[in-house]
Amino acid sequence: MSRIRKLTVAGAASVSVLALTMAPASAAGTTIRSGSATGPAYSGGVVATNLGNISVVTSLSNATCTSAVQNGTINSDGTNLNVTSASFSGCTSSLGSVTVTAQNLPWTGGSVVYAPVSGGRDGTITVAHYTVGATVFGLSCVYTGTLTGNGYNPNNPNRPDTSVAQAQAKITNGTVTKQSGSALCPGTATVTAAFKLVGSGGQQLWATS
Repeated sequence: MSRIRKLTVAGAASVSVLALTMAPASAAGTTIRSGSATGPAYSGGVVATNLGNISVVTSLSNATCTSAVQNGTINSDGTNLNVTSASFSGCTSSLGSVTVTAQNLPWTGGSVVYAPVSGGRDGTITVAHYTVGATVFGLSCVYTGTLTGNGYNPNNPNRPDTSVAQAQAKITNGTVTKQSGSALCPGTATVTAAFKLVGSGGQQLWATS
């Protein structure tokens, strides 16, 4: 794989990490609660930590990141899910490690929407306006976009990791778009990732009507 290929994959990988939240849709009828499904309404900090590796596939290659943490805030009605900081580590391709950085923070305009599906999700989660880049051997690619995934309450048996009793989110084959970089960077990348979501003090979070 060429050096540029590695860069491309890494850039997409970083983007994927963040993709775990929701699209900027109306969150009418949604209440974020702390502690339980009947707990008090919660507004404040949210921490998203990956569950397992993040996978990114492009037309040239693929990559993984082993660790990703995003910090942000949300309103109790599910609006204004904003990412204020993001970090990535353990991002590799066939050429070795890649430096991944978040850009243009904060990423504003995301949301959580309570939209349960029988036998499936409890809602959707969107992170909007995120931008992430990767650099290797002096070459850079930047990907950006809005990713929407499924959201799960801490007791949902369909959540990605049933050993973790926290709210979770998963994006499967989400698409992000190249913003800038080498002409050899693919125009799009496909991302698959899962995260757990907790309040800033470690509170268990729930999405309800």
